[in-house]
Amino acid sequence: MNKLQRNDLMSLEEYAKQRTSFRDKVMAHKKTRHIELGEHATLYFEDRLTMQYQVQEMLRVEKIFEEEGIMEELDAYNPLIPDGKNLKATFMIEYTDEDERREALSKMIGIEDKVWVQVNSFDKVYAIADEDMERDTEEKTSSVHFLRFEFDDAMVQAAKQGAKIAMGIEHLAYTESLNPISVESNSSLVADFV
Repeated sequence: MNKLQRNDLMSLEEYAKQRTSFRDKVMAHKKTRHIELGEHATLYFEDRLTMQYQVQEMLRVEKIFEEEGIMEELDAYNPLIPDGKNLKATFMIEYTDEDERREALSKMIGIEDKVWVQVNSFDKVYAIADEDMERDTEEKTSSVHFLRFEFDDAMVQAAKQGAKIAMGIEHLAYTESLNPISVESNSSLVADFV
């Protein structure tokens, strides 16, 4: 997939005019790109449109209009755009109760490496996690991780031809699977493959 370039972005003034309609478009797009794995874990699959929205929002909030600052945002978010043979996701562990969350995160160290995606009957593809920085400590894991799932050509071809996709987590403290994901989510994610 094409990475975002400077000319893909709206100026702050133009974005202010189009923000509501653009946000509505992105929110509708995101509905098929988030996969709940049980009650406390969600994968939010990123793509060019979700990252364009993220960059535009960062520029707006930070009031960034100078070229250097814009390029820094692009450099930060472009790595989260799939490149045609992978899927990229923000993985969130979500507990509303702070004490419960703290206890759960202390038991889930390494969970980010146990998240998988499977195309049809091919082998499970486990996440390559947190390439930008380590998010675990000896005491706990983070509630947010950035994941990349790399697929071989046969898997990509099968997915593009309609193979079902399953997802899950295999960690001693948290095991869940969804087999298959919804048809709508399947179609949305397959669009990331070229």
